[in-house]
Amino acid sequence: MFQNFCEFAPDYTSLLRRLKDPLEMRAAERIVQFPFVVPVHEEKTEEELNRIAEKRKEQGRKLQEMAAKTRMEKLVQKEGDLRDLLELRESRGDFSKREWTIKLQEEGFDDESGLEDTIKKLENDLKKARKKDAEGVDDTMDEPTFPLVDVPDADLDEEQLKEKRKQRLMKAGFEARARAKREKERERAEKEAEERREEEEREADLGAWARKMRGEQETLMSKIKERARRKAALGDRKSAAAQARMKSIANLANDDRIQKKKRKGGGEDMFGADDDDWAIYRKINTAAPSSDEEDDLTQLALVESKLLAHDPTFSHKETHASITTQRSALISAFKPIYDEGDIEGNSRIHLNVERWRVCEAWFSPSMAGVDSAGLGEVIQNILSRFPYEDKKRLVSVRSLSLSPSLRTYLAHPPQNIFLTGGPSQLPGLIPRLEAALRPNLPTEMEIGINRAKDPMLDAWKGMARFSLTPHFKVAAMTRAEYDEHGGERVKKWWGGNWNGLID
Repeated sequence: MFQNFCEFAPDYTSLLRRLKDPLEMRAAERIVQFPFVVPVHEEKTEEELNRIAEKRKEQGRKLQEMAAKTRMEKLVQKEGDLRDLLELRESRGDFSKREWTIKLQEEGFDDESGLEDTIKKLENDLKKARKKDAEGVDDTMDEPTFPLVDVPDADLDEEQLKEKRKQRLMKAGFEARARAKREKERERAEKEAEERREEEEREADLGAWARKMRGEQETLMSKIKERARRKAALGDRKSAAAQARMKSIANLANDDRIQKKKRKGGGEDMFGADDDDWAIYRKINTAAPSSDEEDDLTQLALVESKLLAHDPTFSHKETHASITTQRSALISAFKPIYDEGDIEGNSRIHLNVERWRVCEAWFSPSMAGVDSAGLGEVIQNILSRFPYEDKKRLVSVRSLSLSPSLRTYLAHPPQNIFLTGGPSQLPGLIPRLEAALRPNLPTEMEIGINRAKDPMLDAWKGMARFSLTPHFKVAAMTRAEYDEHGGERVKKWWGGNWNGLID
C-alpha cells in the first residue's frame, strides 16, 4: 500500500484545505479490499422452524406471566406504601411540631417536603403502572368474585387461608386495573378535548399554530441538548457537573441523619433489594436515563408528527431524529460506516489523507512522534555551513565532475542532489524537496535534483561496481581489523565520512 498509494504533496497544508471538500476527499480516496468469507447459514426445515418458534412463544409466555406477577406484587406493595404515607400525612394534626419532626425522622424523612416528594413519586409510579396494565384489559370481562376476602381468618383452614391470600392479591390487581381503566378513559376524554381545541386554533390561524409548535420543538430540543451536554461534562473530572456529583457522593457518605436500614443475613449488603434504594443511585448518577428525558422525547415526537401532518414548510430533515443522526458529509467521506452485517464493506480500508500524511513525516517527523529534523531542514543545515559559491556548486545543475560511466548510468544530466532508495520512487518527492529548499536559497540559484534509474538496487549496484576497482582493497576492512576495531570504525577513503576515521 505504501508503494502503490502514497505520494508526496508539494504543499501539505494546501492539500488538507482542498480535501475539506467532501467531493475532493472522495476523488482522492483509494479503497483496499481485503479477502473475506461470506458466512454460510444452515437452513432449517419448516418443521424445525415451527418447533423453534413454538418454543420461543412458550418461553415468552412464561416470561410475561412472571413479569406480570412481579409487576402486580410491586403494584400492591406501592399501593400499601402510599396508603401508609397518606395516613401518616393525615395524622399531622395529632403531633406537635417537635413530635412531628421526630416522627418523620423515625420514618426515614428529613422533613415534611421529603414526605411530600415520596408521596408524589409513588402516585406518579402507580399512575404509569395502572396505565400500562389497562392497555390489555378486556372491556367485556365480567367482574370476578372473591368470596374468601371478607371471611375472618379464624373461620378458615390452612388451604382456605392460602386461597384467601391469592384472592386478595387478585382483587387488588383487578381494582388497580379498574382504576387504570377509569384513568385512561378520563385522559382519553381530556386528549380529545385538547385535540378539538388545537384543531380550532389551527383552522383559525395556521401560521400562528405552526410557530407555536416550532417553538415547543425548539424548547424540547434545547432541553434534550442541554441534558446531553451535562452528561458529556461528567466525563471531565474538573467540570462543574463532575464536581457537583462528587460533592453529592461525599454528602451522602457523611449523612448520619438517614436511618440505617435493617439488613438481612447478619449485616449483608442488601442495597437494591428495595426500589427506594435506587433513589440514591439516581441522585449521584446524573447521567442515568430519567423519566423526564423519556417524556421529553415522547412529547417531541408528538409535536413533530403534528408539524409534518399540517405544516407544509416542515420537512423530515428538521426533525430531531434526522438532526441527531445526520453525520457530517466530510466525516462520511473520511471514514464510511458499513452495517454490522456487511462483511465485504467491513473488510475494506479507505485511504485518503493517509496517502500524503505518511510521506509528509519525512519532512515533519513530529507528525509521527519523532523529535528530529525533517529532510528539508537537514539539507538546509548542511548548506548553511557553506559560502554562496560553494552552496551554488552543491545544489546547481551540471556542476559536478563525474566519470563517463556514471554519467551514462544516471537517468538525467548531472545534478548535485541525488535521490536513491525505495522511497525516492514515490511521486512528488522532487517537487516537495524543491519546495522545502527554495525559500532558503537565492532566487537566481538553480536547484538540480536527480533520481537514479533503479532506486531500489542503485546502492547495491554501485557497491558491486566499486568492488571490482583497485580502490576497494584500500577501503575494505579485513576480518582481523574488524576484530580489533569493531564495527563502528571504518577506513578513511574518498567516498566515506572523514570525521574520526582511521587511516
